[in-house]
Amino acid sequence: MRVGFNPHKDKPLEQSSYLHQVIIPVFIPHFEGYYKDAFTILDYCLHSLFQTVHNQTMITVVNNGSCTTIVDYLNQLFEEQKIQEVIHTENLGKINAVFKGLSGNNIPLVTITDSDVLFLNDWQKETVAVFNNFPKAGVVGLVPQIRNFAYLSNNLIFDKLFSKNLQFTEVKNPEAFKKFYYSIGWSEDYNLDYSRWTLSIDNKDFRAVVGSGHFVATYKKELFDEIKTFMGYKMGADSERYLDESPLHKGLWRLTTNDNYAYHMGNVVEDWMIESLQENAVDSVEVSMLKNQPKAKKISRFSFFIKNKLFAKIFDNTTFRKYFYHFKGLPKTVAKNY
Repeated sequence: MRVGFNPHKDKPLEQSSYLHQVIIPVFIPHFEGYYKDAFTILDYCLHSLFQTVHNQTMITVVNNGSCTTIVDYLNQLFEEQKIQEVIHTENLGKINAVFKGLSGNNIPLVTITDSDVLFLNDWQKETVAVFNNFPKAGVVGLVPQIRNFAYLSNNLIFDKLFSKNLQFTEVKNPEAFKKFYYSIGWSEDYNLDYSRWTLSIDNKDFRAVVGSGHFVATYKKELFDEIKTFMGYKMGADSERYLDESPLHKGLWRLTTNDNYAYHMGNVVEDWMIESLQENAVDSVEVSMLKNQPKAKKISRFSFFIKNKLFAKIFDNTTFRKYFYHFKGLPKTVAKNY
C-alpha cells in the first residue's frame, strides 16, 4: 500500500546548467583481433574530452554491450564524476545507443562521436563560433574531409549559389587533412587537389567548410525534437544517414570548422596519440555559449524537394559541376578532374 504523498509529485525540474552534451556509444566485446587496442583507444578518447571541454559539459557514454572490463571502467569514471551519465544496455546497434543518450534532457548542443576520436584544444569554442556566425548551421563537424560539400549540402549550395561568400579556398590544415585519410587506411594515391582546395563559406572574417562528416559532429538539439526510437541496423545502411539528414528537414546547413579540431585514431595505438594528449594539457576551458539562434521550423515538402532532390540531380550533372567548380574559384586545370 501507499502511505503519504510523494514530495516530488508535480514538482517541476530545475533548469539544467549544462550547455553541451557529448554522447559516445561504445561497443568493445573483447580485446582480441580488431579490438586488441580498443580499451586504450577509448581511454585516450575520454581523456582528450576531459582535457578539452568546459565545466558545463555533460558527457554521456552508452555502453552498447561491452565486456565486463569496460563496464567496470565506465562505472569507475562515473563514480569519479568524470562522466555525468553512463547507460548500460545490450548491443542495440550504434544509432539506437545514440537515441538512448539523446533522451531525458534539453541541452542545446549535442556532440555525437565515435569512441576512437581524439579531441583537440578549442574544439568546443570553434564549434560554437560556427553556429554563432552561421545561424542556419544545424550540424558542425570537426574534421575537414574530401569534397565535404558533395554529401547532403545541396540546400546550402542552392541558397548561396550566386553569393561571393561561397567559394573554393585553400585547405587550412593540409597535414591534418592527409592524416585523417591515413587513419582510415587510405594510401596517398587519391587526387591531391582534394587536400589543397575545399568549398567554404565566409561571414565577414569568419570561415567554415561546407558539409560535414558524421564520425564526430555537433548538432542543435532541436533537430531531435521528433526522433525515431528504433533503427533496424547495428551500423551503416540508413542508420547514420538518418542523423545526417536531420538538419535538411528544417532548412539548416551542414558545416565543418575551417581548421582541424579532432583526430580519428582508428583501432591501433600509435605514438602520436600520446603526444597529442600531452599537447592538449590546459588548466581550464572557457565556456562557449550560443548567441542569437532562431528556432528552426520544419520546411515544406516542396522546398525540401527543390533543394535536396531536384537541385541535387542538377548538381550531379558532370557538366554543371565542372562549371560550378570554376565559377566558385577553382582553376580550370583543377576543376577538370576535381
